[in-house]
This record gives sequence, C-alpha cells and structure tokens, in this order.
Amino acid sequence: MPDYCYHLVEDFLSKSMPAVNALAEKVKLHKEVRNRRKVTFFQFINEKKICITLEDGHFYLRGSVEYTNPQLTVEELQGIVGIRLLQVCTNFCLETETSEIVKNDYFKICEDLKKSPQGYVLPFLLNTDDVEADRYSINPLKRSLVDSGQSAFPVVNIKTEQLKVDQVFIEKYVNTLISKEEVALISEELLNNDCYMDFVDAVKFRQLDDLSKLLDMNLSLYALRMPLSTLQAEKKEDILHYIIKTVHQNCQSIEQAYTCMGRSITKRTTLLTVPHSKRGYGSKRAAHGRLHFNEVGDKLSNVTVKYRPTLLYPNGIDPKDVSIAQSDDNFTVEGEKLANYCYAETPSSPQFFLYSIASPEDAALWHGVGAFAASQLLQTYLSAHKACSKGLLMPGLTEKFDVHCQVPLQFNLVPEGMWRNPVRQNIDASIGTIKDFKDLVSRGMWIEHLSEYNGDSR
Repeated sequence: MPDYCYHLVEDFLSKSMPAVNALAEKVKLHKEVRNRRKVTFFQFINEKKICITLEDGHFYLRGSVEYTNPQLTVEELQGIVGIRLLQVCTNFCLETETSEIVKNDYFKICEDLKKSPQGYVLPFLLNTDDVEADRYSINPLKRSLVDSGQSAFPVVNIKTEQLKVDQVFIEKYVNTLISKEEVALISEELLNNDCYMDFVDAVKFRQLDDLSKLLDMNLSLYALRMPLSTLQAEKKEDILHYIIKTVHQNCQSIEQAYTCMGRSITKRTTLLTVPHSKRGYGSKRAAHGRLHFNEVGDKLSNVTVKYRPTLLYPNGIDPKDVSIAQSDDNFTVEGEKLANYCYAETPSSPQFFLYSIASPEDAALWHGVGAFAASQLLQTYLSAHKACSKGLLMPGLTEKFDVHCQVPLQFNLVPEGMWRNPVRQNIDASIGTIKDFKDLVSRGMWIEHLSEYNGDSR
C-alpha cells in the first residue's frame, strides 16, 4: 500500500515551512497571554455524536466543512488534511524548539498524525449552520429540498423526513460530483437522522473514518456549529446575543460595522443580521432588506425584509445548473427587537464577520483565497477583528466574556495546489469520485501564510 502520509508530509514541508514557522512564532506569543476560555465541541465516534468541553488554554486552528452537501468533497478533505499537517508540524517545532524539520523527523511527524489531535495547537472545524442546503448546486437531495419548501431555510431548521435522493441529479453527475457508493451511504444515513445537520455530519465523519485508514492519519477533528446552533443554546446575556444587540444599539454602532465591510451607510440595504421569516425562510441571499432610523437619526427604528425566489450558485461541472432558494414573504422587525436581542423571539442569521468574533479561533485556514474564496469576506473579517481589538466595535467584549479580540493568523490553501477531480478538474467533486488516490496525493499540500492580510487596509 502506498505511504500517502509520508508523501504528504514530505511535500508539505518542502513548500509550507514558512507557514509552520509563522504559526509557531504566533503560538509562542499566545502562550504569554494564554486564554482559558471554555469551549464545547462535538465529534462523531463510532457513528455516535459526543460532546467534549475543553477548559485548558489552547491555540485553536480553524478549518471547516459545509452543510451544503452531505458528501465530502476533495476541497473539504484537503482542508482537513492541511490543518492536521500544519498543527502537527507546528507542535513538533514548539516541543523540539526548532525552526527546521529534517528528513529524519518525518517518521515522527507521521506517527503523530496517526494519533487523535493533541498538543497546545488544536485544529477544529467551524461548520456554519445558517446556509442553504443546496447553496452550490451539488446536493443530491436538491429536488426534494425545493419540493418540501425548505430550499431557502437555514440548514439548522431543515428536517429530513421529506428528503430523498434526486435520481436526475445522480444520473447527470455520477463520477463527477458524486459516486454510487456515496448515494447508498447518504440514503442509509437519511433514514437514521431527523436533524439535517446530524445527517450530514454522520455521512462525512463516516467517510473521514475510512480516509483516516487510507491516508494513515487521524482526520476525526473537533467540530463546532455556528451561529444559529449557538444562538439557540444561549441566554440573552451570552456572547452572540451581546454581539447582535451591541452593533444595533445606535446609528454609530451600525455605521462602525458598515465601515468594517467597506460600505457606506447611505443606502442602508445590508442587514447586519438577517431576520428569518415566520414561514421558515432564512437565506441571506434571498433576503432583501433596509434599515430605517428614527427622525433624530440616532436609533434604529425598524428593518423591512423581503424574501423573493433567488438563484444561488452553480457547481463546477455545469455553470447553467444554478440552485434556487424559493421564498416569498414581506415583514418588518422593530429596531428594539435587535437592540435588545432575543433569538427565541426574533430568529436571525448574523453576518459571518460578526459571529466569527465569538469563534475560539486563533488562526484560520481558507480555501483558495484569490481564486475560489472571496478576498472581500476575508478583508471584512480582519477589519472587524481589528476594530474589536481597538474597542471600536463591540466594546466591553473582553471584560464580559474574556474574549481577546486579536486578529487571528491567516493561512490559505494555495489555489494552484488545490485538489481536484483528475478528469474534470473541479474542486467540488466528491471524494468518492476519486478512483486512484495517487491523483490527489501527487498534488501534494501547499499552505501559505497570508502575511499581507494583516488587518491594516481599512
């Protein structure tokens, strides 16, 4: 059997050592102001979901997988393998007090990769639960999502009882976006889970268990769902509630958030949190809104919201196959409902740059910034963290929640080195469409430190 793990370690260290050293230096500084925030993650072990609470200080390295597709994609797998390599190599450098990893050390790195993630630097997956279930037109359940009226629902609210595999999708995309084996796995887990997110996680963790054996490295990571699962579990005094109500306190706080996005408050059409319709709609893309201030202009009076049928995004095979969020509703939310926020009364989806501040991440790995991931989103994220660290956005966060709003270190899967289906060259291909894993592993693993994204641009 080929030694995929050794090959990936060798290639990673030949290209990505500057990223390892950048992370190691950041971690050394982090230890001096160690944050002992309690974080509760979950994992699927032996096909059962379990929760794990960590209270000791760690340096958290964030990755992600999507709830927009039950099947694991080659892009998602590369991100998970990438943060494991970055984590293990950085911990090795810290433990041995070295800035170089030589060939004699490669076997020790491989042995550490076989174990469950441990050490001061810990990787985790931040899985966003406010997205549409077929955002990128790669979900094999797509027809039933529309037919059941759930295509514009946030995934946290989707139920599986009316969902089924779309045979038209399978016939069109077998071996390019999905495999027949994955269809069988999806159909099986669909019967076992009422909750859509549990269903997706069950499928992906089962695939990751198999891939852990194939690649000879432990790919079962801690995971965390945000923002809606967190909001559902919170009290009004907790951190995400505090973030939402603080940015909606007055015109100045809203304008500061707009500044982080690089936008003018003149039109006021960007909603900082997108209120859900009573009909269940929560798609940020399908929602169109406007902020209205009182006559004095210092307080938010109300937010008007319209949901309309909206095209989402195409997959990497057929640019004309664009998924849709079917929705139709109009309503108004009073400003006081946001300035004194309660999710149970006014469910809504905050923008990523706001709720990411509540994530425990100290560093993050992005997937192909400049080609596949939006540079604007990253820039807004960094601007928000910087404004927060200066007390310009959400003042009092550190005192109330012991959250130190430093700008996290940013890493990126270099676009040229991203894994793809060897025939169609699409990064959204499922892992089951890869017939020979040498086709992926031969591409290696190249992670860069995004040193130019230091939060100073705005």
